[in-house]
Amino acid sequence: MNMIEKILARASGRKEVAPGEVVIANVDLMVMHDLSANFVTRVFREELGGGSILDPSRIAFVFDHNFSPATEEAARTLHKVRVFAAEHGIQNLFNGGHGSLHHVIIENGLWAPGQVIIGCDSHTPIYGALGVFATGVGNNSMAALGFQHGKAWFRVPATIQVFLHGTTQDGVAPRDVAQYVVGHMGEDSAIYQAIEYGGAYIQSLSIEDRMLFPLMSIDLGAKASFVNPDEKTTAYARSFSNFKNFEMMTNDANVKYEKVIDIDVSRLEPQVACPPTVGNVKPIGEVAGIPIDMAEIGGSTGGRLDDLRVAAGILKGKFVPPDVRLQVVPANRTIYKAALQEGLIEILHDAGAVIFPPSAGSNQAVNMGAMSEEEVMISNQARNFPGRNGHPKARHYLGSARTVAASALAGAITRG
Repeated sequence: MNMIEKILARASGRKEVAPGEVVIANVDLMVMHDLSANFVTRVFREELGGGSILDPSRIAFVFDHNFSPATEEAARTLHKVRVFAAEHGIQNLFNGGHGSLHHVIIENGLWAPGQVIIGCDSHTPIYGALGVFATGVGNNSMAALGFQHGKAWFRVPATIQVFLHGTTQDGVAPRDVAQYVVGHMGEDSAIYQAIEYGGAYIQSLSIEDRMLFPLMSIDLGAKASFVNPDEKTTAYARSFSNFKNFEMMTNDANVKYEKVIDIDVSRLEPQVACPPTVGNVKPIGEVAGIPIDMAEIGGSTGGRLDDLRVAAGILKGKFVPPDVRLQVVPANRTIYKAALQEGLIEILHDAGAVIFPPSAGSNQAVNMGAMSEEEVMISNQARNFPGRNGHPKARHYLGSARTVAASALAGAITRG
């Protein structure tokens, strides 16, 4: 069995499982941002009639979209979720300013290898880089099976391996490679399958960089994705997880895959996901020179400390053009503090950036970052669907932090 099959077997009280089988598994953690928490708690109250929650310690709410509610309606929604949490003894509630959902969960050590984590957010598979089986579920499933019983049902997915090898060219970041994989495989090419990211290239990456791959796998249609754990995974868990007696599950030697996709990363140049979808990925040479109005480093795939370091390195001593709005959003409070201590925030501020609180940034333009019909943005967010950040005809490009920072400085999409 592979890692996720072993985790699902243990969580469902079985010795082994195989692709296609349906299991009912115990869930270790249920995570929701403010938007999904509102929907799930409403289902629990109004459709299920309320009642008790099996284990409130397994639930976490992170207010990352409405990090500072701009309307009375938004404030009332957050208030209702706070009241619900207080009534049911849910202590893991992180108010606005703590950061983006999954970065907050990881920062606060609410996870451990070998666990099952579900979330009402499509990027929940990010924890697959940490030795966890993690996937998104619907609001009703979360409220009924999750809240009431601490369980979820799954069909065990068949696994595709994406085997990445070679050495990247200068200026090609892990985000470029992760975007290339989505474009190369094609959106919805792995519906309800698992993806294992492996090979010497993945093994060479830090855990933070590995996270980019399972995080973006939802756009391939994957149910879950993971990196087979190694000594880096163990060391990261020892440093950040609150659980010290975890069991690390790893692939058996004779694991079989539905198919193997071989990618030589040495041939890649920086990649840009172009409107209207994440899968419309092109080499930067094909889109260079497109003027931009906004640039953002932040959101669920951006705002990491390395992203801020890269941006500061490009922008130090320089200033973005007056007609470009540069937004910087640290992914969580630990990153924000480290960026302050390293002087990165000052460098970015002096370059003309506007620094926002740790949050989901302009993701879905709930609190910030909405675009008019004529405007163009480049960011290292996760999504660029029409209307996600304002007008449906606004254009949104996705790239690495290096590409975003260099483009902000040039006023047009360019290679960093």
